[in-house]
Amino acid sequence: MNFSDIKYTDMINGEGIRVSIFVSGCSHMCKGCFNVDTWNKNYGKLFDGYVENEILEYFKRYRNSLKGLSLLGGDPTFSENIDALVSFIKRFRATFPEKDIWIWSGYKWEEIVKDIKLFSLIELCDILVDGKYVEAEKDLTLKWRGSRNQRVIDIKQSLELNRLVKYSD
Repeated sequence: MNFSDIKYTDMINGEGIRVSIFVSGCSHMCKGCFNVDTWNKNYGKLFDGYVENEILEYFKRYRNSLKGLSLLGGDPTFSENIDALVSFIKRFRATFPEKDIWIWSGYKWEEIVKDIKLFSLIELCDILVDGKYVEAEKDLTLKWRGSRNQRVIDIKQSLELNRLVKYSD
């Protein structure tokens, strides 16, 4: 898996101060996407053990200041990203169980829960922003999403109650 950027003090993509990883690879190719370069899975740098360790060390150093991890793109749920992210999230969770993980996907919740591979990634996270970016529904007043069709979903509550539960801050 490749990534285009890592923001170590991001306050836009989720609640609180976060580390945000922008992965490469996306099959949705939404019109008006702000991150077109990341559609190409080969764009950017390799997300390897060195990069993983760098992120984990950063969290150790600033544990008290950081709220969590955000996974954006491209699309973290792009099929070729899933295995690498599942592996990394398991390492992250083992070290920082108190931190939350937000993830963005061009797929809708209803598609994700029916797909074993997609679900294997999403179930490890806490908050999902789902759905493709739709330029005709662009709304700059929304928190954490770019268009009105996208939803911010509490994954843990949705799984516990066996129904979609929108996140409220």
